[in-house]
This record gives sequence, structure tokens and C-alpha cells, in this order.
Amino acid sequence: MGINRRVIARLDIKGPNLVKGIHLEGLRVLGKPEQFARYYYQAGVDEMMYVDVVASLYNRNSIHEIVTRTAREIFIPLTVAGGIRTIDDIRKILRSGADKVSINTTAIKNPEILREASRTFGSSTIVVAIEAIKQQDGRYFAYTDNGREHTGIEVLKWAKKVEELGAGEIVITSVDREGTGLGFDIELTKMVSDAVSIPVIAHGGAGCMEDIKEVINEGNADAVAVASMLHYEFISRNGSTGDYKKEGNIEFLKSGRSFSRITSSTLPDIKQYLHNQNIHCRYNRITNQSNV
Repeated sequence: MGINRRVIARLDIKGPNLVKGIHLEGLRVLGKPEQFARYYYQAGVDEMMYVDVVASLYNRNSIHEIVTRTAREIFIPLTVAGGIRTIDDIRKILRSGADKVSINTTAIKNPEILREASRTFGSSTIVVAIEAIKQQDGRYFAYTDNGREHTGIEVLKWAKKVEELGAGEIVITSVDREGTGLGFDIELTKMVSDAVSIPVIAHGGAGCMEDIKEVINEGNADAVAVASMLHYEFISRNGSTGDYKKEGNIEFLKSGRSFSRITSSTLPDIKQYLHNQNIHCRYNRITNQSNV
């Protein structure tokens, strides 16, 4: 019996809204995150990840209320990222209902916070997000602020360092692939997965179920974080969930279109597909609903 591979719904949040971009930019309003989260929970997602995508840019953290509302309705692990700068920030997010926190910018600026945080809250609570961009010479470097700020730190060295400092998990994002539907960066994911002993979550590029299979089988990912495939399926099934005229870029939401490179999929379909490919995953609530 192999280990269970997790399917994680990633929800990028700007202000009160769920948003989605390409290469972590050009954010488009899709709806209210709590409604998407409730739908994914009922469909059998293993975990959820809330990311305040502008928190570090604007030096703020305003996601607590959304986390609190969501935690009242879902009972699976919830990871929160964005604008985490101090141990007290971590404590407040955990108290608001999160099970884990994901840190990027602050970890780069002050790596020792990982050691202190893992000792204070436990390694399983501390996730490090690595935003990677491939350079012309083939090397991968870590970036911060949604791929805007170059750190000069090589991804492989950084991944090994965060494990040494006590992080319990790594989310590796290919900024080059994120939101494109072109598939995960298998080379990047495998490089990180093979270098560390802690779980690695692949993120960035999922366009179809085959992409998920490949990053698990070939990239050795322990889990996958999926956004567009799930979000577009939700919108096609439920439509717009509110009035967003004053809340940013809504042209995509108004159009009723999907992104042509991405095949929208339900969570039961994804899990059934993985099961058919001999990839172990948790079925729990969806077993009786979908014959998975």
C-alpha cells in the first residue's frame, strides 16, 4: 500500500475575493472564497490553502476574518499564507482557525524564524513556499512577492536549508507555469522532492488530470495544489456568486468563458482518475457519492 497523495485546493485571495492570475499576475476576480471552499470540502478535497496574494506587497495581513468563517464550516487541514512576518502573526492565524501557515518572504529575509516557529508550534505547522523561476542557464532561483522580487538564492540550496531549519513541508511553485495550464514543471518538482525528506507540494501549471498524474509519478510530489481546474468547474456549475462591479478585474467572470488550455474537473473525477492510475489517495466523503 503506497502513501496517500493529497489533492489540495489553492485559493488565492485579494481583499474579500477569490482571484486567479497567470504567472501570479493579472489577477481576475472569480467570486467569494468561502463559497468555493465549502463546495470543495463537500466534494472531498484533502486540504485547502488560502493565500493572500498581495499581503507582502502591501505589508499587511487581512485574511483572518475569511479564515475564521471558513474554519467554522470545513474540517480538513487549512493552510494560510501571505503577510506573515512574526511569531505573533503565526499565532494569530492559527487561533483564527488555520492548521498550518505557509511562509515565503519572511523566511527569505529572516530564515531563523523557521527554527523558532517550528520549535514553538511544531514542524508540521510550518510550511515554506518557494516561488521558482528558471533562468537561461537552467538554474532555478527563488523569488518573493508573487515572483516579482529576485532573491539570488538557488532553489535547491534553499529547499535543503528550510528543511534543516525545521520546516515540515514545502510548496514549490513554478512561476513560469502558474495559471497557464501547460502542466507542472516536472524537473523542478523532482529536483526538490529528491533533495529533501519532508513532503513536497507541487503547484503551478495544472491543466488536466494527466498533469497531476505526471507530477506525482515523475516529479515525486507528495501532494498537488490545484486552482484553475477546480475554480472554472465551480463557475461553470454555479455561475457568478455575487456583484463584483467595484472589486477589480471582472471581465473574465462576466464573459462566462474558461481558459482554453485548462480542462475544468471535479474533485471526485480527479480522485477517480488517480485511483485508476494506481495512485493512492483519500476517498472519505466522496466514496459513496462517486463510487470512487
